[in-house]
Amino acid sequence: MQHPNIVEFKVYGPYALFSDPIMRVGGEKCSYQIPTYEALKGIISSVYWKPTIIWYIDKVRVMNRIQTEVKGVRPIKYNGGNDLAYYTYLKDCCYQVQAHFEWNLNRPELEKDRNENKHHEIAKRMILRGGRRDIFLGTRECQGYVEPCKFGEGEGAYDNIPSLQFGTMYHGITYADEAYSEETRNKMTVNLWFPLMKNGVIEFPKPENCSLHKTIHEMNMKPFGIGENFSGIGEFGEVN
Repeated sequence: MQHPNIVEFKVYGPYALFSDPIMRVGGEKCSYQIPTYEALKGIISSVYWKPTIIWYIDKVRVMNRIQTEVKGVRPIKYNGGNDLAYYTYLKDCCYQVQAHFEWNLNRPELEKDRNENKHHEIAKRMILRGGRRDIFLGTRECQGYVEPCKFGEGEGAYDNIPSLQFGTMYHGITYADEAYSEETRNKMTVNLWFPLMKNGVIEFPKPENCSLHKTIHEMNMKPFGIGENFSGIGEFGEVN
């Protein structure tokens, strides 16, 4: 299904570390070969985000050859001091991304802010300017950069590879305010899937269509209210 509010952008950086959050507690860290859905969603959310909308990543195109580099680092221990560890990063990363947004139906109090053209135009302007917040490729130390592009243009490293599988992989987390069913309401849910790259392009399913789901724990939605933590809510009544 083609959505009217699609945005397309290129994200790139010298290094990236895409991994399952459970593997980031401590010790050695090793990146997946491809970006996760959650990482790409975090990137477009850093570019432009409002609680009124939910970003969905449609597909990603791997532009550069997948290669890794191991670095020795000294991470800080939880109980103080430093440790020694090896981190395996992706190197020389570049991806084309296509995404769209839908209304967050879990936020009826923001219904008057559902102006599709407004949010779409702001998102495109923010992509042109490189985002509202800093862009990271998986982790804080991997600085990234965003700019507009036409999805599919240019030559990619895997354009002539018919298919490539990556096994079971972390897809993302469904938080309470993005719940899509009674099973995910007021809960934090982890989604897993089996990615398949065809001619350099990976198409992502929506979180509810992933192969595997696991509830982590109970979670309450963050409330928004006038004069509390969303001061602009009073202006929604003026939206046509």
